[in-house]
Amino acid sequence: MSTAEPTAPYPIGIPGTPWGAAEKAEWLGRQKLRRSYAEEVVAPLQARLPAQAELFQYGALDYSRLGWGSYPLYAVRSRAWNPDRPVVLVTGGVHGYETSGVQGALRWIATDFERQSRDVNVLVLPCISPWGYETINRWNPDALDPNRQFRQDSPAAESALAMACVAAHAGAVDLHVDLHETTDTDNSEFGPAKAARDGKPFDWHAIPDGFYLVGDTERPAPDFQRALVAAVRAVTHIADADEHGRIIGTELEQPGVINYAKRELGLCGGMTGARLVTTTEVYPDSATATPAECNAAQVATVVAAIEYLLRERA
Repeated sequence: MSTAEPTAPYPIGIPGTPWGAAEKAEWLGRQKLRRSYAEEVVAPLQARLPAQAELFQYGALDYSRLGWGSYPLYAVRSRAWNPDRPVVLVTGGVHGYETSGVQGALRWIATDFERQSRDVNVLVLPCISPWGYETINRWNPDALDPNRQFRQDSPAAESALAMACVAAHAGAVDLHVDLHETTDTDNSEFGPAKAARDGKPFDWHAIPDGFYLVGDTERPAPDFQRALVAAVRAVTHIADADEHGRIIGTELEQPGVINYAKRELGLCGGMTGARLVTTTEVYPDSATATPAECNAAQVATVVAAIEYLLRERA
């Protein structure tokens, strides 16, 4: 568990004063390419696509106005879409720096799509924020968090294009699993940056060591969340609450589960009317977890979520 609190102010801007254009430009100027979306995401999608799936481009992010490039956005969909089957949406990489959210989605496509898509219609958006993936960033180049912008007239193209894709290709969604991580950099970089950008104090919370889920306060589905935690427990350890009975400042709903107001906050998990919705939070910085284990936890969640949906309908 990460417990060290930051002591120095964020190096951009004046504490207590929200950023303007100059500060955002300074922040963007510090960002660097650290890995390849084309090699690590697009190429595997193209190389290992199951016969039952179709890969399509649903848009592109053009950041040439900011001195960056253009990123094609890809989704994977059931080739034989059956209107009598329930619809499953899987999203990853809303925060591009949360690696297992992307790689876990790719692994589920490669290992489980063929089997599980026989009983459900599936739409997967494995990497919603490819610039964030390449620069290992929470924000997009406009210093916006896409996972707070899933709302009408969204200013974040990542969010707007994802919502348009789901509306056009999924119809009524029954189950939505959104794949995320909680990392130590949430306290060392991204949380302080957000506080500096907004001109507010940094609201620090210890990073929990282990996996947990974020349900929806409007659609908590506690039995569903419990089944997912049980499935993941066989793969990796579940996060404990802190001394206040909370995880990242939020009271536990049950072991390994907290709830957020997803629609109100503009979260990806709130963009559909799905009755069953959950957001995974894997802890990749644990001394006892490997990248492969983190990816496996994401896969286990998707597999268990679809199995739960099908049991309910049986």
